[in-house]
Amino acid sequence: MATIIAVFAVISAAIADEAIRIGAIISKTGPAGFLGEPQEITLKHYVEQINKNGGVLGRPIKLIIYDDASDPNNARTFATRLIESDEVVATIGTSTTGGTLAMMQLFEDAKIPLISLAAGIEIVEPVRPYIFKTPHTDRMVCAKIIADMKARRFSRIALINGTDGVGRSMRKECTSFAQAHGLTIVVDESFHPKDVDMTPQLTKIKNTERLDAVFVGGFGQPLSIVTRNYSQLGVKASQYHSHGSASKAYIELAGPASEGVRLPGPLLLIADQLPAEDPLKSAATAYAKTMRELTGKDASTFGGYSYDALLLITDAIKRAGSAKPGAIRDALEMTKNLPGVTGLFTMSAKDHLGINENSLYMVDVKDGKWARAK
Repeated sequence: MATIIAVFAVISAAIADEAIRIGAIISKTGPAGFLGEPQEITLKHYVEQINKNGGVLGRPIKLIIYDDASDPNNARTFATRLIESDEVVATIGTSTTGGTLAMMQLFEDAKIPLISLAAGIEIVEPVRPYIFKTPHTDRMVCAKIIADMKARRFSRIALINGTDGVGRSMRKECTSFAQAHGLTIVVDESFHPKDVDMTPQLTKIKNTERLDAVFVGGFGQPLSIVTRNYSQLGVKASQYHSHGSASKAYIELAGPASEGVRLPGPLLLIADQLPAEDPLKSAATAYAKTMRELTGKDASTFGGYSYDALLLITDAIKRAGSAKPGAIRDALEMTKNLPGVTGLFTMSAKDHLGINENSLYMVDVKDGKWARAK
């Protein structure tokens, strides 16, 4: 009997070793919780589906998820654990720019591919061999917003950004684009990710003469607080946000005050409004349908970023015919015309994002929903 048990133990260990170990660090709790929650739901569901269908290269995926609680220090700690203890072959995360910047050098040094779910352009510029990402960059978002402001003949604008990593990066990029296109920044304010009232900053903005528009950048609940305070104070200038607000959760938290807010959002926000011939409509609407069935809610663009990250990794493993980190990295860099729910991914040695601003759409909140801007 002891011999039989020992044999079964060896077999079980061998089966466990056959699993492809993929890590994920997300911000399920803390200020960025509404980013990480749909990301966890997405990853768990699609890994389960992949395994039900035979896995990848005939091997199951073992998903190892950690919640960094929106804290960059935690992200770095869990990155070390994934690399040294969990021995993953690739990792997805984290949800925020600050968290990604805190941990990405660890993956670069370990030569393990990391696909970030955050916006900051510093993640992929300059290009690092093992670091990739799925969301549009803050530079793309700012370019889209400033072009829209220019088209509406706006010239005097205000900025109010979070002091977090993406907020600082948004401020830098939007300031640069505004100046390059002749727009004048007349007020430049900020808020902390844990602030619960932005009335002082917005009062200053409201009292500014001849103000055309206000740009709000950052992540998490403070974005909806800005919008509610904006409405309470009766600020009349047009309100723009970054894609950090591109979710139904933002609209629900901001309530009626969100009506009319404009931002550049991924195609997932308006997938059902795309023409039938659009090559990306199928993937986006299928994901949206699945998320609606799983959660009873509209699909989150943040969950979409994790869907694309998992898609990119599994596609790379299949094309490489290997689950070794180096082979995955090389295949990721050779991704061509892969339809995700955020865009059509084509990467290269000089581009570790693989999508451009063509898959960003200017949208407005209209009757409590996202609609393509006119």
